[in-house]
Amino acid sequence: ISNTALLALKILVGVSLGTVSVISEALHSGVDLAASLIAFFAVKKAGAPPDRMHDYGHGKFENLSAMAESALILLAAAGIVFEAVEKLDGATHAEGLEYAILVMAVSVLVNTLVSRRLVSIAERTGSQALAADGLHLRSDVWTSLGVLAGLALMHLTGWGWLDPAIAIMVAGIIFRAGWRMMLDSLSELTDASLPEEIEAHIGEILSRCSEVKGYHCMRTRKSGSFRLLDVHVQFDGTMHLARVHAVCDELENEIRDTFGTFDVLIHPEPSEGHAIETKISRYENSKRTPRQALVD
Repeated sequence: ISNTALLALKILVGVSLGTVSVISEALHSGVDLAASLIAFFAVKKAGAPPDRMHDYGHGKFENLSAMAESALILLAAAGIVFEAVEKLDGATHAEGLEYAILVMAVSVLVNTLVSRRLVSIAERTGSQALAADGLHLRSDVWTSLGVLAGLALMHLTGWGWLDPAIAIMVAGIIFRAGWRMMLDSLSELTDASLPEEIEAHIGEILSRCSEVKGYHCMRTRKSGSFRLLDVHVQFDGTMHLARVHAVCDELENEIRDTFGTFDVLIHPEPSEGHAIETKISRYENSKRTPRQALVD
């Protein structure tokens, strides 16, 4: 609703006054509207429970939505630069700039409130789609402030060249935000490991348990707002299976209590006489030729 209202206001004022900086902000709001719709449907889909075709749930839909949103942002930045460069040579002072200034002030206020709400919920739920949308709107606040300051300066000085110059500045900020978002989305879509500090903290949780003799082959990744972990945990080989299972449940619950939503799979094994397999050895084994594997 907020994006639609701001889009209509900016188009109305920008086209009537012929100010490319406000039109660029209208284009930016149009991207925001499309991104919000994408995020809405992505979060709804990502929240669906696992089914026969998606055993691990639908969290990747959030990553896909963030990727689509970043692509839209980059396209918007390119469009703004194209329009601004065309107008740079024949820039003239526009009349009625006070209306444009008012619209941009309203835009700053609305986007500040909405972005704070989105980022707050994203931090609580771990949703990448909402985080992307919230950070996108937060960047809009700064670009809108820049446009607002430029329009005010243009109104005072009459420098027409400020209009396309501001639009190019807005495009640069938009491009930077879109590029960062795309890199983050690619990282999660390609199953990059969670940050080292998170893996280290998980290791501390496992090591604190007196019945755990060691752990190895820890693997982590993220799918939307869901984090996933599988790890081999070593126990005394004489422990009763029921007790091993109970300890694994306790460890899983502590990890979830610490980090929030987490899909945890613990593979228990005896600490005596078991060949330790690590993430690195798996990688090295994956590079063997079929002939080497057969010989082994």
